Amino acid sequence: MKHVLVIRLSALGDVALMVPLVHDYAVSNPNIRFTIAGPPLLQPLFSGMDNVDYLGLKKKQSFIKIYKVLNAVEADTVVDLHKVNRVGFALSLLRMRHLFNFHFRLCALRKGKFTRWLYLHHLYHHPRKPQYQRYDEVFLRAGLRKNDTAPSQPFSSPHAPSPHPIKIGIAPFSQHQGKIWPWENTCRLVSMLADNGYRILLFGSKEEAPQLEALASLHAPSVTSLAGKQSFAEEIEIIKELSLMVSMDSSNMHFASVLGVPVVSIWGATHPDFGFYPQQQNRDNALVANLPCQPCSAFGQKACRYGDYRCLTAITPQKVFEKVTALLGGQATI
Repeated sequence: MKHVLVIRLSALGDVALMVPLVHDYAVSNPNIRFTIAGPPLLQPLFSGMDNVDYLGLKKKQSFIKIYKVLNAVEADTVVDLHKVNRVGFALSLLRMRHLFNFHFRLCALRKGKFTRWLYLHHLYHHPRKPQYQRYDEVFLRAGLRKNDTAPSQPFSSPHAPSPHPIKIGIAPFSQHQGKIWPWENTCRLVSMLADNGYRILLFGSKEEAPQLEALASLHAPSVTSLAGKQSFAEEIEIIKELSLMVSMDSSNMHFASVLGVPVVSIWGATHPDFGFYPQQQNRDNALVANLPCQPCSAFGQKACRYGDYRCLTAITPQKVFEKVTALLGGQATI
């Protein structure tokens, strides 16, 4: 084994879950070349690893084009952590090309089915296996081994921030409505934190920038919106300097986790025990209402059956504020 191709083309959070594992296997196997095929945006997360290259590859293209790009890598081992049809078809062509190459190996993720009733029945006694462990199993089946002493943090520890003011990141949005805290709750939390002397940085996309800018203007200069203002590489450097991140079940939760930043996460339609909770985070920092209707979705895309997203409204700004201040060593005064 000389060259390993690792594939995961989406979603951003799922790709970020790979980072510690790729780092550990790269450190444990310095004579093996690793090429990561993933979203072009996330290349900075895999920088700084001597034997790791990054191949930016968009998933929304034909499997023929994906095949041509993957074939040009000339890897002798392929680790498919995505296991979707488009990638599968491309890899089938790749396998045919290597039909008589007995040194070629292809291992793919074994996807489990989300059966909600069974999952709810066993939720607290048999949580679903974490995604990073399922990734790890694919690496092991591919014949890779890692040292137990390999460092698990690909990035250096964040610089100790100045205690006055403490910087808190807030990423209030997600891809699906079932994973987004009510906007009025976000506004109230920002107000409470700003009034207590914390420095707040708001994270979001260009499309979310106007809403975040309006919120920041109400509490300037304590609150600043970074939405749409930095490259992803620049945003990484900013996140590394945070004392804490408040996030939904979204990619920002995973980015902060990879960078060694504690995260207070807010969960609605989804659940941290579905397997997508970050390896680096304390499970106690995941806030879940634990209503009888939760979880109703593995990925948060289903509309609320009641129409009010009570799983999210049940988590109050006061509860999040108390969790944040407790983790930062302060006391809630409001």
